[in-house]
Amino acid sequence: MNLSLHIARRLHFTREGKKNISRPAVRIATVGIAVGLAVMIAAVSVVIGFKQEIRNKVIGFGSHIQISNFDNNITYETQPIVVGDSLINTIKAIPDVVSATLFCTKPGIIKTAGDFQGIVVKGVDNCYDWSFFKINMLEGDVLNLNDTLPRNEVIISRYLANLLQLKLDDSFFVYFVQDNVRVRKMKITGIYSTNFMEYDKLFLIADMRHIQQINRWEADEVSGIEIFIKDFEKTKTAVSINHDFKMVIEKISNLDFVADEVYFKTANKPDRNGSFYNTRTIKELNPQIFSWLDLLDTNVWVILILMILVAGFNMISGLLILILEQINTIGLLKAMGMTNWSIRKVFLYQSVFLIGKGMLWGNIIGISLIAIQYSTGIIPLNPDIYYVSTIPVSVNLLYLLLLNIGSLICSLLMLIAPSYIITKIFPAKAIKFE
Repeated sequence: MNLSLHIARRLHFTREGKKNISRPAVRIATVGIAVGLAVMIAAVSVVIGFKQEIRNKVIGFGSHIQISNFDNNITYETQPIVVGDSLINTIKAIPDVVSATLFCTKPGIIKTAGDFQGIVVKGVDNCYDWSFFKINMLEGDVLNLNDTLPRNEVIISRYLANLLQLKLDDSFFVYFVQDNVRVRKMKITGIYSTNFMEYDKLFLIADMRHIQQINRWEADEVSGIEIFIKDFEKTKTAVSINHDFKMVIEKISNLDFVADEVYFKTANKPDRNGSFYNTRTIKELNPQIFSWLDLLDTNVWVILILMILVAGFNMISGLLILILEQINTIGLLKAMGMTNWSIRKVFLYQSVFLIGKGMLWGNIIGISLIAIQYSTGIIPLNPDIYYVSTIPVSVNLLYLLLLNIGSLICSLLMLIAPSYIITKIFPAKAIKFE
């Protein structure tokens, strides 16, 4: 029988104990634990949800990995690469590659009766994965590109449609400025909104055969290849040789692993025009966005540390009051031969009961807040700044478990030192204490 645990249960769960002077302090400590854990759960869930939402939007527009012409500058007016079926099949054969589709981009100007706007036309082929745009489609539908001839249809963002006072099934002219200005009349077949304004302000999605015709490219000449993979955050073990010719084993993300595989399949293999292939990940294409997302992790750590410290100090004050209230009991236990460490464990067990109660309520409050936000989107955000219209949340069971375990361990570790005060209590004086 665990004597310390038995005494702690009697002290904590006795009815008389609920009426003593320590109740207010204990309640404050319990509330501190509950609020701290609820804030930590909410903060982690919001950051995870926000990062997932932004990453999904960036990847939805640009894929996980892109192959383009090595001579291309950072512009949407691109030099073509030649892509045949053999290259596509080679890429698709790489493990974890889900799809590889062709695309073309070209800057242009939309001209309506009363306004004009600079845009970029992104042309796609009939193998394009429309799942991202179907999720974000407000009106109409995605393009049907299975016809043998190019379709004069586009999908446009709600931002551009409102800016140019266009609606579904309206037509407008797109001007492509080059040696000879080329014009295409387009009809709106769908209106989407991702709230990612950097792209919503810019892109029209159309049949890439228009761009090939305007640029006088061959049927197998495109701006690049978009590659989607699965589990891009998953890590893999890779073996490499460093500059000292020593074998190095390291963990790399699945994104970098697949990108390296694509690079080795395409590097130093020029196409028939003598152009070389350049392989880049979405993180290399948008470093500022992913660096910004990585900074959010620092904010989460600051919140976690502050909340654990606040909860810990609340528990320390509660523990000291519990010890002060039970000085007579401590004196009697010492007089009967109980060791200092056994007595300290009595109060540490009591603290575990209090921390557990606070954590239970913290989980209930935190998960409830997340559930309300997930189902209602009650707290809005400015999409022009944050790229989302409401605060996104996501619950990761592993992180939730780690938060609970970490909070419990940190709180107990902070209580070990204050419990040392029990060793300074002398039985003779303690038994007389009132």
